[in-house]
Amino acid sequence: MAEYHGLTQKEADEKLRSVGWNEIPEPRGVWLKKIFSWIFSFISLMLIAAAAISYFDGRIFDFYFISSLWVVNFFIGFWHEKKADDAIKKLQAKLSVVVNALRDGAWKEIPAREIVPGDVVSLGAGKIIPADVKFLETKNVSVNESALTGESLPKDKNPNDAAYSGSFLVTGLAVAEVAATGKATYFGKTLLAVEKSRKRSLLEDDIVSIARFLAVASIIAVIVLSAIFLYFHQPFFDLLTLDLSLVIAGIPVSLPTVMTLIISLGVVELVKKNVVVRRLSSLEDLSNVDLLLSDKTGTLTANQLSVSEIIPYNHCTVGQVLSFAFAASAKSERGPIEVAITKRFESETGCENYDVLDFTPADSERKRSTAVISVNGVPRTIALGAPQVVAKLSNVSEKDAENFSRDIKLAANGGYRVLAVASAEGKDEKNMSLIGTLLISDTPVADARDTIAFMGKNNIGVKILTGDNIAISERLAQEMGLSGNVIDRSALEKIGDSSFGDSVFEKTAVFSEILPADKYKLVEIGEQHHRIAVTGDGVNDIPAVKVADVGIAVANAVDALKSAADIVLLSAGISVIKDAIIEARKIFARLYTYALYRTSESLRLIISIALLGIIYLQYPIAPIQILILALLNDLPVISLAYDRVHIASKPAVVNARSRTLLGSLYGLTGVLGSVIFVVICRQVFHLDWSLIQTLFFLKLSISGHMLVYVAHTKERWWKFLPSGAVIWATSLTQLLATILAVSGTFMSPIGLSWAIAVWIWAFAWMQVSELVKWAMVK
Repeated sequence: MAEYHGLTQKEADEKLRSVGWNEIPEPRGVWLKKIFSWIFSFISLMLIAAAAISYFDGRIFDFYFISSLWVVNFFIGFWHEKKADDAIKKLQAKLSVVVNALRDGAWKEIPAREIVPGDVVSLGAGKIIPADVKFLETKNVSVNESALTGESLPKDKNPNDAAYSGSFLVTGLAVAEVAATGKATYFGKTLLAVEKSRKRSLLEDDIVSIARFLAVASIIAVIVLSAIFLYFHQPFFDLLTLDLSLVIAGIPVSLPTVMTLIISLGVVELVKKNVVVRRLSSLEDLSNVDLLLSDKTGTLTANQLSVSEIIPYNHCTVGQVLSFAFAASAKSERGPIEVAITKRFESETGCENYDVLDFTPADSERKRSTAVISVNGVPRTIALGAPQVVAKLSNVSEKDAENFSRDIKLAANGGYRVLAVASAEGKDEKNMSLIGTLLISDTPVADARDTIAFMGKNNIGVKILTGDNIAISERLAQEMGLSGNVIDRSALEKIGDSSFGDSVFEKTAVFSEILPADKYKLVEIGEQHHRIAVTGDGVNDIPAVKVADVGIAVANAVDALKSAADIVLLSAGISVIKDAIIEARKIFARLYTYALYRTSESLRLIISIALLGIIYLQYPIAPIQILILALLNDLPVISLAYDRVHIASKPAVVNARSRTLLGSLYGLTGVLGSVIFVVICRQVFHLDWSLIQTLFFLKLSISGHMLVYVAHTKERWWKFLPSGAVIWATSLTQLLATILAVSGTFMSPIGLSWAIAVWIWAFAWMQVSELVKWAMVK
């Protein structure tokens, strides 16, 4: 490598102050845009209209109260938005990219956002190019620019060629000078000029269908009620205020925001389990995954490699073999194998650190790295890589070939990964001599076998995809308790679109000796019958990770794969994936509870008010009470993000039809309870209508939150209570509703005895909803 100077830290700091961080800045006025977006949102305009009608009708108190509700709703929406944004920022911080930059004459790892024009950076295979650069030095470099140009094939790059931010190195090593950063890059200018389109997830489609269903129900109720009240000459402004209030309370305009917030907070909880979700909608797929195609390294093993044994050949010493292996790996990216060789080199006596004159890194095609070193002033070429590849480069006698094959087989049976080392005088890989092998061990993750058994009990199958030979793979299958077949890649040729291929796939536990293209093929075959998650760590895993339902980058994955994956793991082990799947199922159980609760509450409110209005030709609840009720219903929903839920024992797509049916039954049960309640108050106790309105308001508030206890579990509600957060949130809002009703704040006071009677009624009717659930479950 040539000598470069780069920048001093002082120069870099001055440039950073001048050009700013290497990131695309958030567009100016984002929060102002969000504020105006909310002001002109549906619920905001409805509240403004209701306040204006109250003002022009002379109801000044109602005007001020509705205006206050508008302010409260604004700040609740603002808080929800901020919580969701904060959650996303926490995730982004976990995925920050670091760059190897030359500062003050030394190579240092610094955050990519801190690099500036003029910085000299070193890049290896799998590294994302963090800014627009000009290559100063390249070795076997090819760059994938598909994110910018749409071209899938990588382009070869030479010194003085340019590369742009957002692309990544597929092969090789390079030194480059940063030309532009942040919004001045080609990628930054493109982002500023073009607004990205976003595909709507299945979950979002489901949310839209709920909102549409309830909107239609609300509008029908409003039309029917308005027609009847107008026929009987009810005051127009009173009717209009009631209609607006009913629409505000009935249509779940906050449903998308609340559900996105629940997902965002759930995703932050996943971070605590060392899982980062890059695509929120992938949680829906993750909760339904029933098959995991797992790498061995980093998931089933701890990815803490060590050189356990060195076998020298041709009169070489252990020190010589290790010295040559170190020379052929010293300039590679610091992967687990390179780290293991370096540690053994530093601890071994009798080793020599040779000058490296030239270096070609390993990749998935070459399967070896090559270094030209200087030994006493004489150039010598060293090859380090897969035994079968290095052996083909070497002149090996029949006897030595037998010994070599025997050693490889014994090592494989012992669970070792083997690297071979060959050497030759000169600057090319001709007439090489096989000089030794390195036996690499990787400790299995302690809980891997138990985790695979657990996943099996939860209807998640596991198949292992590995580049190791069949002997190591068979041993691995035994260790992991997998009972299926173990096949090598030659058998993959037989797997096509035939039923034979499907049966081979289903019966196989471990696919050995596979290449990246094989992994892509296996994902495509598996997706015909399964929801698949696939793990990867290298550049060549990107196609398989992208095509899978859920692509997972393991802890040691290259930056390019992390940027392409849906999920990024921050620690090694298959238990992390299990945690991610189980946590995703929890999140969607919570979403199901909220959707069910909101559907039934809106239906109960809409139909109860419409029916009682038609029966008595009076408003069963005042417009202000409806608005307070809507506020009290929305306040505790954030606690549902932390609700205690049952973890599904098998993947299950939310059944929208079943949920709508159950939500409708809960709603109609509530309607029946409401109508009977008002009829008793009016016909039996002959209460004043203003008193009935307060009683009805309190009954709706208490019954609604009691429904959360019923809806969140398929068990009897008292056997599986919600989390403490939900209990506290719903209890406090019900207590607040009771205080308002008893004190007569914004309504006629009812007294404590009537409040107790409402609580008893609501609790008794809660058991009726429990019976409805029991019947549905049966």
